[in-house]
Amino acid sequence: MTLLYGALFVAVMGVSLYATRNAIESYADSAVRQEMTAGSALFARMAKLQFRQLDQSAAVLASDFGFRTAVGTNDAPTIASALDSLKRRFGIDHALFVSIDGSLAGDTDELTGSESDQLYDALDSGRLQGIVGWGTHSHMVAASPVRAPMLTGWVVFSKNMGTAELQQLAQLSTVDLHPKLLPIAALPASLRAAKSGEITTREWKRGSEDMLAQARPVENLVPSSPQMLVLEYSLTDAMGAYSPILTALLAFGLVGTILALWGAYAMSRNVARPIIALEMAARKVSSGEHVEVKIETRDEIGRLARSFNRMVNAVETRERQIAHMAFHDDLTGLANRTLLREQIAVFLQRAGKDGFALFCLDLDNFKAVNDTLGHPMGDALLCEVASRLAQACPTGFVARLGGDEFAIVVEDGAASADQIGRAIVNALTQPFHVNGHRIVSGTSVGIALAPQDGADATTLLKNADLALYRAKQDGKGSHRFFEAAMDAEAQARRAMETDLHDALRNGELELHFQPLFGLSQNRVTAFEALLRWNHPVRGTVSPLQFIPLAEETGLIIPIGEWVIHEACRVASSWPEHIRVAVNVSPVQFRSSTLNAIVLQGLARSGLEPQRLELEITESLFIDNVEATLASLHSLRSLGVRVALDDFGTGYSSLSYLRSFPFDKLKIDRSFIVDLLAHEGATAIIRAITTLADALGMETTAEGVENSDQLDILRAEGCGQIQGYLFSRPIPAKDVDALLQKLDRDRLAA
Repeated sequence: MTLLYGALFVAVMGVSLYATRNAIESYADSAVRQEMTAGSALFARMAKLQFRQLDQSAAVLASDFGFRTAVGTNDAPTIASALDSLKRRFGIDHALFVSIDGSLAGDTDELTGSESDQLYDALDSGRLQGIVGWGTHSHMVAASPVRAPMLTGWVVFSKNMGTAELQQLAQLSTVDLHPKLLPIAALPASLRAAKSGEITTREWKRGSEDMLAQARPVENLVPSSPQMLVLEYSLTDAMGAYSPILTALLAFGLVGTILALWGAYAMSRNVARPIIALEMAARKVSSGEHVEVKIETRDEIGRLARSFNRMVNAVETRERQIAHMAFHDDLTGLANRTLLREQIAVFLQRAGKDGFALFCLDLDNFKAVNDTLGHPMGDALLCEVASRLAQACPTGFVARLGGDEFAIVVEDGAASADQIGRAIVNALTQPFHVNGHRIVSGTSVGIALAPQDGADATTLLKNADLALYRAKQDGKGSHRFFEAAMDAEAQARRAMETDLHDALRNGELELHFQPLFGLSQNRVTAFEALLRWNHPVRGTVSPLQFIPLAEETGLIIPIGEWVIHEACRVASSWPEHIRVAVNVSPVQFRSSTLNAIVLQGLARSGLEPQRLELEITESLFIDNVEATLASLHSLRSLGVRVALDDFGTGYSSLSYLRSFPFDKLKIDRSFIVDLLAHEGATAIIRAITTLADALGMETTAEGVENSDQLDILRAEGCGQIQGYLFSRPIPAKDVDALLQKLDRDRLAA
């Protein structure tokens, strides 16, 4: 506070002194300029008077009869005597006579030849008065013509205008001006503007002295050698007169500053001490110490100290809460992923060779609990799971990673990891009773052992997660240990996922088409579009490899959109009786954009809606039958056909066929393969075709490879066949050739 008030006072005094000095400078400059203007005007009036006196004196001599007679007779002694006599009588510095032929008589000692010529030229041109420079001095010159009666010459009188004469004029001014008559060429460039008739005033610096100069045009006798009146004045000298005032102000300012600093220091001591105490306490609090400020007063500072103490207590309470929230799960109270990673790092440091086991698990069918019973019920289930895991692993460190994912670290658990894994699975397999509901869940567990499966938390968690992924692939309700091959498979899977991202953009995907042969029409009635991936390095990648990956990663949505649009585009060039069939992934089917994609594909290609057939699988009916049926009716409203693919495997139900009238049932190839080996297979084919006929649906048999199978299918009433017996899937460019070949074979038959 002392420094602040002192700095403010110094600043105010500094500004005041600066403003005062500027005001004085401005006043002095203005006063000097006015005096200069008055001085130059005085010189002009005095010069005009001098010119008049000189002119009158010259006219007296020029009109004298005796002088004109002497001029006419070229009486040089008489001319010189008359000039000298009048010079003394009128106090003139120089008197001379210039004849009409240019010869001079009288005071000609100071004139050079060029100056004599300049004088004659000026007189001859009619210029009779003005300032002229002869030698090192300036002169005020006036001339009068001598006529007898013709012009015979000029009487020329002059007075010196040197430094002494100009100083006499300067004494008439109230300030110490320094007048000079200077040729224009000798003036500073900033003052030469006066040669155009302007009075110019400029400031300039001469050494360490600030000068003010004014240039005023004068009447010049010789135009080729013009001179100007220059008045100079030292601003430094002018400001020197005010130095005592400024010194006094500075002294007062210093005294005032000292007094202000002393008063500020005295006042700030009482105010600053409690503030300093608060500041020191704040520093200790910021470093993590607990501190309370002693309250000594009841004023504003005292109230501030009490508020500070309450704030410190509140901050410490909130910090404890925040620290707990940062490392624990809000719902279950278990450790979160951050605290788990720190705990794993601690275990790795002290585990030694014995190591420990990390278990990663998630719940089976947890999504169904949220969807059917609601999220509050799902949250309650997660809390019960946390409690059961703590009971199953009483010595373990249990954490919730997020969602339905949990992790458990068991020190010295490497040897008994298999037993612990079974215990975890058994514990979560038992039914849960949550808020009056009986919930049957389960879990899959992945196990990583430290340090052999990872020397840091990131690697261990990744490897345990890979083992969990394998456990879910092998069947839910099991546990698996991490193996090095899992990491290699995961890396290969990630590499394929990266390549699949670029495949659509780089044009690596292609559609092949396999014909569907209508037995009653005896010709191709449709083609099924089958996706192929031509990788620049891997070569041809099997759909069995990349289609499941595309479904897991969501890439099946943009890929499926491209397939529908491309299939419609290619099919638009086929004969009108041939349809195109496109497989729709369950992930793509559940997308809200499927209808829009189908409409865009039909609109862009111009394909009739009834020529597009969408094939779905029975797995769509597992999760939500009502939503699936609603989507199927929405697709049917667009005019496209809908076929049920792989009918007879897995989840077949006659209720699906009753709820939605499919246009076609595709009999799975597994039944076709068994036709020649098992008589029961023929009965199944007969049952499917009879059912389809009764419901008004077409049937297509997949995987037909020989004529014996064809004969049985024809006999059992199958409408279409598809398989290698007629053609493998072919590129789009070969479709026309295949159709032409089949037409020729049909005609030949």
